[in-house]
Amino acid sequence: MTDSTLDFATLDALRIHHPAWRLLRSDHAPLIASFLHRVFVVPNVRVMGAADLAEALEDELYALRQHLGETAFPKSALAYLNDWAAPDKGWLRKFYRPGTDEPQFDLTPATEKAIAWLTQLAERQFIGTESRLLVLFDLLQQMSEGSETDPAKRLAELQRKRDELDTEIARVLSGDVPLLDDTGLKDRFQQFMRGARELLADFREVEYNFRQLDRRVRERIALWDGGKGALLAEIMGAREAIADSDQGRSFRAFWEFLLSSRRQEELSARLDQVLAQPAISALNPDTRLRRVHYDWLEAGEHTQRTVAQLSQQLRRFLDDQAWLENRRIMDLLHGIESKALALRAKLPDGPVMEIAEFRADIELPLERPLFTPAVKPVIADLAVEVGDDDDIDAGALFEQVVVDRARLMRHIRQCLQDRAQTTLRELIERQPLEQGLAELVAYLQLGSETFATAIEEDRPEPIEWSVAMADGETRIRRAQLPRVIFMR
Repeated sequence: MTDSTLDFATLDALRIHHPAWRLLRSDHAPLIASFLHRVFVVPNVRVMGAADLAEALEDELYALRQHLGETAFPKSALAYLNDWAAPDKGWLRKFYRPGTDEPQFDLTPATEKAIAWLTQLAERQFIGTESRLLVLFDLLQQMSEGSETDPAKRLAELQRKRDELDTEIARVLSGDVPLLDDTGLKDRFQQFMRGARELLADFREVEYNFRQLDRRVRERIALWDGGKGALLAEIMGAREAIADSDQGRSFRAFWEFLLSSRRQEELSARLDQVLAQPAISALNPDTRLRRVHYDWLEAGEHTQRTVAQLSQQLRRFLDDQAWLENRRIMDLLHGIESKALALRAKLPDGPVMEIAEFRADIELPLERPLFTPAVKPVIADLAVEVGDDDDIDAGALFEQVVVDRARLMRHIRQCLQDRAQTTLRELIERQPLEQGLAELVAYLQLGSETFATAIEEDRPEPIEWSVAMADGETRIRRAQLPRVIFMR
């Protein structure tokens, strides 16, 4: 936000209408911020049922009444939750999942922004500036190099980096290994924790933006009075606009980066190495930080499920609209049929219809025959006679290939018991293909129908299997497929 937007009128409107500012002005702001921070933000909970959330708030209110007196916070926990989710507050989002009658609650992006701002008010014993300067310098360097169009300058920059790497390799080989001191470790670790928390908060805002888009599309459908084709074109254009926006492309790039099993293993190894440092252990970091990348993955999956659910609800909404239109058409057809049957016995006086063109082919509605049911064939009971089987080759019956899908499903589940995901190539390496291409296709069908899978188009993997030929020799078959990841 620039300084020009922080004028008096803008700030006064934000003070009145923005939910985050209303939360900070509320008399119950300490209760709201502390409770929602403990229940939603700290454990990275995205959605919680009304019963569980009310029970947790009742325990919080009981403890506060023991300390502040029985008259403090007189309302029930559920009444407070409904009040916080009211449109004039907007601190919680209350909704119902399809197929359930229990209300669900989730934080709004404005509430998470207010809580994040409150966490920055606490005094910090150590404030690092070196890591932030290095991050800013690295970002400027990436933008400068990424926008350079002169090949000579790009080549010179790459050669400079290569020379620096050669110099550093020579230093390490000579025994001079430069290490970060405790101050540098603490500085960079605090920068990492701040970025990790901000990234989790960004997911909720991305999901909120998708919901706002879905609401605008529904309003457009409700007020639409044109053709259905133009409406569908406008809806699909809005979906493509959000997917092709800067936010959509950035989220897609982040999601593809995080889905890589190699990246997840690398993040786990580096987190274990950093958290084992004595300087970092002295800071008493949060234990959940060790699996923060899995929290990112879970938040991203929740956002993806939300987008899929919104698309499904929009499709049902359009199907309902089509059903209403079809019902109107059927009512018109039934009205025409009933009037035609009423006029069949008594023809109207005078001409039935007039046609301007002399050579027109006239086919009156009453000349058309009524519907005649098709005659069902009667199958006679015939005795089955024994035929001559000398000329019948039954070998084709024994050459059929039947893939045991249950065996493949058990193999996939066994491989996912001790890990969160596995690739198709790892499954085949553990249990080679016995039935060749048919078994490979069965794996792909299970990935699309039974298991949650992800496909990395830019990372092809070769799949190999052995085939026994008619002459007794064994040959190797190969197939080149994009990387298929089965997830638990």
